[in-house]
Amino acid sequence: MSIVKLAAPLAGWCLPLAEVPDPVFAGAMAGDGVAIDPVEGVLHAPCDGEIVPMRDARHAVTVRSEAGIEVLMHVGIETVGLKGQGFELLVSAGERVRQGAPLLRFDLDRLARAAPSLVTPIVLASGGTVLSRATQRALAVGDFLMEVDGGEAQAVAASAAPQEHARRFRVPFDHGLHVRPAALVAAALRPFKSQVVIVARGRSASARSTVAMMSLGVHCGETIEVRCTGADAAQALSALEPLLAPDLPAVVQQEVRKPVAATLADARRLEGLIASRGVAVGVALAWKQAEIEIVEQGAGAASESAALRNALAFLASHLGGLAANATGASGELLRAHAELVQDPELERAALEAVARGKSASYGWREATRGMAESLAVLDDERMRERAADLRDLEEQVLRVLRGEVPAAERELPENAVVLAEDLMPSQLLSLDARRLAGVVLARGGATSHVALLAASHGIPLLVSVGPAVLEVAEGTPVVLDAEHGWIDVDPPAAELAAAQRAALQRAAERAADLEAALQPCATRDGVRITVNANLGSEEEAHAALRQGAEGCGLLRTEFLFLDRRDPPTEAEQAAEYGRIAAALQGRPLTIRTMDIGGDKPIAYLPLPREDNPALGMRGVRASLWRPELLRAQLGAILRVQPHSQCRILLPMVNDLEDLRVVRAIAAECAREQGRAALPPLGVMVETPAAAMMADQLAREADFLSIGTNDLSQYTLAIDRGHADLGEKLDALHPAVLRLIRKVAEAGGAAAKSVSVCGAMGSDVDALPILVGLGVHEISATASTIPRLKRTVRLLDAGECRELAQRALDAESAAAVRELAGVARARARAAASS
Repeated sequence: MSIVKLAAPLAGWCLPLAEVPDPVFAGAMAGDGVAIDPVEGVLHAPCDGEIVPMRDARHAVTVRSEAGIEVLMHVGIETVGLKGQGFELLVSAGERVRQGAPLLRFDLDRLARAAPSLVTPIVLASGGTVLSRATQRALAVGDFLMEVDGGEAQAVAASAAPQEHARRFRVPFDHGLHVRPAALVAAALRPFKSQVVIVARGRSASARSTVAMMSLGVHCGETIEVRCTGADAAQALSALEPLLAPDLPAVVQQEVRKPVAATLADARRLEGLIASRGVAVGVALAWKQAEIEIVEQGAGAASESAALRNALAFLASHLGGLAANATGASGELLRAHAELVQDPELERAALEAVARGKSASYGWREATRGMAESLAVLDDERMRERAADLRDLEEQVLRVLRGEVPAAERELPENAVVLAEDLMPSQLLSLDARRLAGVVLARGGATSHVALLAASHGIPLLVSVGPAVLEVAEGTPVVLDAEHGWIDVDPPAAELAAAQRAALQRAAERAADLEAALQPCATRDGVRITVNANLGSEEEAHAALRQGAEGCGLLRTEFLFLDRRDPPTEAEQAAEYGRIAAALQGRPLTIRTMDIGGDKPIAYLPLPREDNPALGMRGVRASLWRPELLRAQLGAILRVQPHSQCRILLPMVNDLEDLRVVRAIAAECAREQGRAALPPLGVMVETPAAAMMADQLAREADFLSIGTNDLSQYTLAIDRGHADLGEKLDALHPAVLRLIRKVAEAGGAAAKSVSVCGAMGSDVDALPILVGLGVHEISATASTIPRLKRTVRLLDAGECRELAQRALDAESAAAVRELAGVARARARAAASS
């Protein structure tokens, strides 16, 4: 037995292969080993040995030890496409090197901008057995990496009854026989004993060695010959046919399976927007539901009217019963639907159609679609969601009128990943949660009700994936990665196994994060970061505390004002706020005044129609337009006990005038209650105007809270709900970051706290940059708090400030995210060094 100890060739964070964001390496198809997320740009020799020739490969180096073990080090993922740019080889093929000698220099920042990942796999390319290895800790160059038994490194398989088979293939891979396809070839041959060589350009190489195949320098389209010798030679050759397109006449070529380049994860990968995070490994279930057929003419106004009223009453009762037994987002949605199905305007419009001789079904469809179409064109995502709610209720009522259950039901296989054009909330709620692994939608939005429901139930969900997902055959194995934003269709078995290991690893990581989430968090150099939760109900407050929330940085009060016929009374509001305050057990509660406007059809707030509601009567402007509603809300907030727990937050403030007027109204309410002082009164910075005036606002406001969703929308001039431009609306755009810096500086100069409460607060990529910009308080979605706290503990505030400056000078949001990826790797390494 020949034992070799390998030293770390890079400084950085060591992680298991299963976490490498590439299925070939993650599945150990290129060989067993580990990976390092580097923090320095020099690759060193892991042992004494000889540099193995790897033609045209400047992004990877192989060292063959004296015992014959070949150690392949592949810098970054998918870096072969860079064609050597950003790399400088420091050694030559055949050169003898000592352990620790520099082998390759690479531009860390350039690679971060150009490659999907800097993670560098270090694998045994020609066999050998790993006896022990380092993992999940920071390494310096020269630290222990692996102990390897090289006894089998050069073993040649024996064949009981030698046979010889050969066949020509044309190489289909875009970059030729580089690491990933060579690893697939070697992996396909593992079950067989025969000797297999590849002959090209008059040279031969073992097909069991990834490095040997790479040394041939074979390019895409070149012809190779595969020669198999041994008892199972025919079977070994057959195993390669699905990977390599045979070099046959064109008429026969059409019958040959398409090249492996079209079946690798990247080619079979469909990307979308992450609506609910998580990873799922399962089988595809196509959800296709035809529109319910109805008849236009009714059987008489009296009978059709009675049928409609009975259906509406039944559904309202049914939804109310479901809501009584549901919690969180599910309960809120069901209550909203129960209220909406009783809307008098919808019923009136439907009965008018019935009076014209139409059927109850026709009348209901006409009424709901008319209202839905008017809402769908509004410039407000919440109203577009109301349009989706109406379409959902349309179908439920039509099913009741047909004598069926309100929601369509479907039996699911184990670990079902539902693929659909779109999905309505009632349909999602009807699915068996025990068998549902995830959902992928061709359309839909990341802030839809279905997205909120999926997140509340822990169901991974991708949206806006496109129509290609509807072509996936039912029963096809899939890997849904809603952490990175893609679904892999029919991946190889090894890739499925790697995904399952990655899912288990993430689950263990989340459990560890949750266990530590109840403790406060600070950066490594002692900068305290407060992590609060965005809330919308008492139930969410209880759940947020379990996730480690230190308070509520934003209570959305719209839930009290929407989907009802009359405004909530002061007493009703005070009771609700009081219950949420009690649920927080004395922790801070920041209550945002109603953020409603002219684009929302609220019966008791008949604001004029506006061509561009996003730039019209909304937020504090709408509140001041109807000050009696604002007065009642301020009075309710002032009644919450204890008085010291609450803060008041004003949405859509542009300048000091808005703040001063609201402060005066609040002071009047306080005097009426006999209160001598007001709670802290802060403003949301959601427009470029407010950001530019932040120094003035900070002098009079008690605190500032940055709403990055609207700030990004207004700064970049991209509608938050735009289907085609959604990916370009990124709060990490340098223009948005520069406004955030201005607000943070203004708050610091006035000694006022500055918080981020938009979606950016829940973004792990954004966290180190926010800290570097001077934001020390965030308010996030409750489910993200454990991971955010763990990330804070890995950061160094000084390094974050350097990162933030580089982000401000970047050219795009994509460039900023690449910088953030490098920063995370360095933080992990430094935290454990």
